[in-house]
Amino acid sequence: MSLQAANRPTLDELHTCNLPSVEQRRNTLNHKQDNTTVQLKFGWIQGVLIRCLLNIWGVMLFLRLSWVVGQAGIGQAILLILITTMVTSITALSMSAISTNGEIKGGGTYYMISRSLGPEFGGSIGLIFSLANAVACAMYIVGFCESLQNLLSSYGLSIVDDGINDVRIIGCITAVLLTVIVLVGMEWEAKTQMVLLVILVVAIFNYLIGCIVGPTNDSAKAKGFVGFNGTVMWDNMFPDYRYAEEIYYDFFKVFAVFFPAATGILAGANISGDLKDPQSAIPKGTLLAVLITTISYILMAVFAGSTVLRDASGNITDYLNGNISSCIPNCTYGLQNNFQVIELSSLEGSIIYAGCFAATLSSALASLISAPKVFQALCRDQLYPRIEWFGQGFGANNEPVRAYILTFIIAIAFILVGQLNLIAPLISNFFLAAYMLINFSTFHASLARPVGWRPTFKFYNMWLSLAGAILCVIVMFLISWWTSLLTFVSILGLYLVVSYRKPDVNWGSTTQAQIYKSALNATQQLNNMEDHVKNYRPQILVLTGMPSERPELVEFAHFLTKNLSMLVCGHINPVSMSQNQRHVLHYKANSWLKAHKYKTFYQQIDGFSFVEGARALLKVCGIGKLRPNILMVGYKTDWQTCNTEDLTNYFQILHNAFDLHLGIAILRLQGGLDIIGRFKNQEQNSKSSPSAMKRNLSYSQISQGSSGSEQSIYTRKNEEAVSEAPDESSIYKIAKSFTESAVELRSEGQTEVENNTPLPPLFQSNLKRKGTIDVWWLYDDGGLTLLLPYIISTRRNWSSCKLRVFAIASNSNSLELEHRNMASLLAKFRIAYSDLQIVPDITKPASESSQSFFDSLIADFRSKSDGSVSDENGRLTVTDSELMAVKDKTNRHMRLRELLLEHSHEAAMVVMTLPIPRKNIVSAPTYLAWLELLTKDMPPVLLVRGNQTSVLTFYS
Repeated sequence: MSLQAANRPTLDELHTCNLPSVEQRRNTLNHKQDNTTVQLKFGWIQGVLIRCLLNIWGVMLFLRLSWVVGQAGIGQAILLILITTMVTSITALSMSAISTNGEIKGGGTYYMISRSLGPEFGGSIGLIFSLANAVACAMYIVGFCESLQNLLSSYGLSIVDDGINDVRIIGCITAVLLTVIVLVGMEWEAKTQMVLLVILVVAIFNYLIGCIVGPTNDSAKAKGFVGFNGTVMWDNMFPDYRYAEEIYYDFFKVFAVFFPAATGILAGANISGDLKDPQSAIPKGTLLAVLITTISYILMAVFAGSTVLRDASGNITDYLNGNISSCIPNCTYGLQNNFQVIELSSLEGSIIYAGCFAATLSSALASLISAPKVFQALCRDQLYPRIEWFGQGFGANNEPVRAYILTFIIAIAFILVGQLNLIAPLISNFFLAAYMLINFSTFHASLARPVGWRPTFKFYNMWLSLAGAILCVIVMFLISWWTSLLTFVSILGLYLVVSYRKPDVNWGSTTQAQIYKSALNATQQLNNMEDHVKNYRPQILVLTGMPSERPELVEFAHFLTKNLSMLVCGHINPVSMSQNQRHVLHYKANSWLKAHKYKTFYQQIDGFSFVEGARALLKVCGIGKLRPNILMVGYKTDWQTCNTEDLTNYFQILHNAFDLHLGIAILRLQGGLDIIGRFKNQEQNSKSSPSAMKRNLSYSQISQGSSGSEQSIYTRKNEEAVSEAPDESSIYKIAKSFTESAVELRSEGQTEVENNTPLPPLFQSNLKRKGTIDVWWLYDDGGLTLLLPYIISTRRNWSSCKLRVFAIASNSNSLELEHRNMASLLAKFRIAYSDLQIVPDITKPASESSQSFFDSLIADFRSKSDGSVSDENGRLTVTDSELMAVKDKTNRHMRLRELLLEHSHEAAMVVMTLPIPRKNIVSAPTYLAWLELLTKDMPPVLLVRGNQTSVLTFYS
């Protein structure tokens, strides 16, 4: 026996419900940590503001901002910065609204999107966002390497080739050192960030002061730094896009390179689990950081465009002769050609190098922290298979060490690319996709308006959030249409994976709220519409008891309504139950239905007799136009031996359905529909062999076993389980543990056992049926007798079965005319059939064998007394006067049996019009004897009777 099998719960454990639930085991696995140490928490300044500032003041500030001004000009550079700010500001407002709508836990962006839009969107964007941050870490490290390489080159130093290989070597070493800092702990990382911020601020002021002071020597002027100059400013005001690095740049390609500078707005939100008060810290810190960095970027862009030429040779002689730009197109200095313009213009160049190092390393640190934190939260929710291992936290701060290592590996891979301008556009679309979903989350929440949407941050607007989401999509495609398509395909693929897996989570997402709102609106609209025959759908109430007790009846009803209409499983309990016990029933029934993928509602009623409960269900089940129009029951095979009350109740329910103008369908399978008896011996054998039960028990068997004891648990007043009602929370634990343990068993490759339990080969969707579906259309009931077999023939595994239609001749002298009329009628109804037969001689006397068979059916109910419906023992009787009154009908049914045996004995299924018993004329035994005549020793039979409402039409 495998270790997995050995650890499976036994049946006794399941019934006593002592197992921890899957959710409990998940929490135990994922949240083990040292509770003796207080976890480090940050305020809004250190946790959000400083991190956002450091991440936004990244590699672009010192290495690419001057290049952006050279390509786009001062005017378009400012426009570019403002568009970037518009995107990030709207996103920050949306994020502020989400973050103030309840407690924010670890996971940052992923947590907010997943709890707003649901696990499908959250999981897909969480994975992509984690990857984007890992790649961004590589980008910032490459920026650091370029700056350090230029510094070494100025002193004539190099490692290998003073080129891309030097970048790769320095980058790998830097990544290792940053990872070590992160692994030491958040406290050391926070201290490092503070030091880097001081250096960065000093470097920015060093540059601004240097621009104001102007060049101090002719060498700086020869390299293009001429100080504030109106002519230079005017020349640099307009764009001059050029071909570089095998790319012809335009506004949006430059935007793609610059946009990652703005991705730092999520740096604080991504460590939401490490903030003291995320609801307050995220809005304040993020919005203030956006304001400060926008002003600084615009100011530095204006300074760069006003003080430095686009092209310069660097030759002092050219400068003195006034030919400083004569080198075009081979210039090596100026805004367009040299990435070290900021260092050239500063008061002290070495401080700019320190600032560049601080900016790049701080941004790399932030990304190196963000990616694992987001990925850890994603892993803990177990939305994707086989990633839970990375969600394990270590230490007092629950650090995602394994996720750090994974992020390090990804960063190293992209560092080896070594080209900053190639990496930057790649992650732009990933971040824009995250921004898009943050904005859409706020819009969707405001649109759905669930009562739980109550953000304390009020400075947002749903239409502004929608505009922000649309703007993000537009910018994505303008940057790179193929990268955008790749991003959306990735999101869609990851969305479908989560959607297919259907994780057992319920986060109260706005998607759920929107589904409710849409369903309510649609139901109200539907209720205001007049019914039309073209839109008729068979909406079925099937009396199953616990659905797992009669899986074949549930399967057949679902077979008719699947992807077409509504199905309700009705369960009547004669004993009153507590609300907790109802919760258990609902949870078990719905879990069983969900496990078998039945799109079915479960409706339970207790405290009424069977007839009263059924009548109540028939009257109140459903809402508006979404209410059953067909009652489906299983055939009562024990009608000859059951007690009088059961037989009367069954008969009365059919009368009640007719009185309420519902259609009726009765399904008979020769093996019966109640599986409890069929598995009685198997359960006894299992009890005597617990190990066999552990090996062979499938989810369906567990459900059936529990359902089989449902009568003993919930219908016997002296049962201890009924009298002792646990509290609601423990009820949910019991039910959830029971069901999830069963689902675990079901998921461990036990399909071969499962096939033995609930579903017969008749309705298994993977088994092709052959033969014919014989339709015996005896009366005009509105067409339901024709419609249901037609629906059956359209199902995949019954599509090979052809319809054969049998009709009763009203006049034996005009069979050909009736055949033509019936064929024309079926053609107008657009019902495809393979054969049509008009059956004559229905009124012909039945054979002696048929008469004898009928007599044997009612023999135990016969009474010589006229006018008495029951004998001295209270047993129902069939009197001579009754038999005389229904003699012709009885003969008709006996003849029908003979014709059925003659024509349909080998059919795959028989659908026949159900006879209606006249009240106070036909007794229950007589009526059940008629049905026995029609169904005994036959293939699966469905007896159908419509409510005289037309369900088929000639018209399109």
